[in-house]
Formats: sequence, C-alpha cells, structure tokens
Amino acid sequence: MSALFDYRQIRRAFSRAADTYTGLDEVQREIGSRLADSLDYLDDPALALPTPEVVVDLGAGPGHMAALLQKRWPRARVLALDVAPGMLAQVRGQGGGFRFNPFAPRPVPVAADARALPLADRSVDVLYSNLCLQWVEDLPAVFAGLRRVLKPGGLMLVSTFGMDTLIELRQAFAEVDEAPHVSPFTAIGPFGDALIAAGFKDPVLDRDEFHLGQPDMASLMQRLQGLGATNALAARRRSLTGRQRFARAGEVYESMRKPDGQLPVTLEAIYAHAWGPPPGAPIRVGGIDEVQVPASSIRVRKR
Repeated sequence: MSALFDYRQIRRAFSRAADTYTGLDEVQREIGSRLADSLDYLDDPALALPTPEVVVDLGAGPGHMAALLQKRWPRARVLALDVAPGMLAQVRGQGGGFRFNPFAPRPVPVAADARALPLADRSVDVLYSNLCLQWVEDLPAVFAGLRRVLKPGGLMLVSTFGMDTLIELRQAFAEVDEAPHVSPFTAIGPFGDALIAAGFKDPVLDRDEFHLGQPDMASLMQRLQGLGATNALAARRRSLTGRQRFARAGEVYESMRKPDGQLPVTLEAIYAHAWGPPPGAPIRVGGIDEVQVPASSIRVRKR
C-alpha cells in the first residue's frame, strides 16, 4: 500500500515556514486556545488531580503553546515535539514570540514524529496537540501511540482539520486537474472511531467552522505556503502547476466570490479530549484488542 503523504516534504515545508509562521497563524492560535480551554478540567477540586510533571506539546511549531504550558506549570517538564528542524530552532529561541523568564524552566525542543513517539510508556501527564494530526494518514496507529505514552488518568487534548477545510480550493482545482492539490482531511466520525478504538477513557468530541475570506487565490496560496501547509501528498504533481491550469482554477474559484468581495475560505476544526485509561484496559491494534498486563500481577500456581 503506497503512502498518502510525503513526510520529507512535510518536514521541508514547515522548516521553510518557521520564520513566517507566527505572523500568519491567527486561526491556528484561536483553535489552539479553544482546545486549551479543556485544561481547566485539571483545576477541578472534585477531581483532586496532582500537578502535572510531564507535559507534551506534539506538533509544537514555533513553541507558542509550549511556552504557555510552561508558564501554567512552571515546575513541569514541558517537551515541545516537532518533526521540522526549523520549528525546533524557533522553540530554542523565543518560543514563537513568547518572552521567557531567563531564570525559569523552558520547554525542551525534541525532534519527533507523531507516528513513533520517543517517549516511555505511561510517562505523560498532559498531552496537547493542536493541528498536527491532519498530516498523519493512520489515525488508529497514532492514537494507539498517544495512549501508550499517556499516564492512567492523564489528559489528552488534540485538534485537527476536518473534511470541509479548504473545500472551495479543492473544488476549484478538481475542475481543471486530476492530480490532487489539497490534502484530504478526516471527517469527525472516523476521527472519533479511531479515538474510541484506542481505548481512551471518556472521550469527548466537538467541532467548529471558520468562514474566512481572501482577495484572490494567489493570496490564499501564498498564505498557506507561509504556514508550511503546502501540498505534501505523495501523489501530487511534481512539476510546477502550469500558468494555464492555475488560471483556470482561479476562474472557477472566482465564481464563488462572496457579496463582500472576498473569496470564501472554509476551515473546519475538530477537537477531542480524553483521559488515559487504567492499566490493563484493552487497546485495538490492527483490528485486534490487545491487553497489557504487568507481569507482577500474573499469579503463578505452585505445584
């Protein structure tokens, strides 16, 4: 089975966008802020939860949220995980424009792929991931990995782009070119199914739609490039999109122009939060329920 994404292209695109990302990520920050609202569950006195010791920001980008997580829990070890070296360089600098206290702990940048987390089993108290999972094709496998590293009772917060994201741009290119130009995004149903199959406790899903505008298609494409959100599909056209083909797609997009004079841009955000299950809870891997049981808990009958 051929891969859906070209992960080398993903790393390159986000590394190149490291210097421009912070100035273009208003919607990404808004989605991240709404996702972070669920962190308030940890402050519920009725739950009597301990203060997090290990906090992970998966797909940390330039480190803005990692810095806020470190500010929220100054004594925690905050790990900023990202696949793009350019983004990790930003974390080592100013954390996406956030000013660190020079005498306080700072997030630790870690080069890591969401598909193979370099973290110990049941080692993470809070796992936060904003708009990273849309770049992963095997959601069940990734959720199994997230579940593996989350402590029992730990909190996981994730968001991703849903299937209606950039639907207008997708339709415009589909009219003039068979080659894909926009990544496919998951529907909320399969996203939730993958979350449940991984065996998380008390999962909750929600969604938002953002309706934005751009003056023309070229401006939208430049903005996406500045965010690193370029076409990373393995089946993408490897040569430059011809001027004639691009112009025809622009004409199709032009027919969608709104009364306010802007071209429509739809972004669908899917949010999920869930808790780490107790030890021994089953996890589905490859369609089979697997149960991990500590060897010390297995009774041995003496003859």
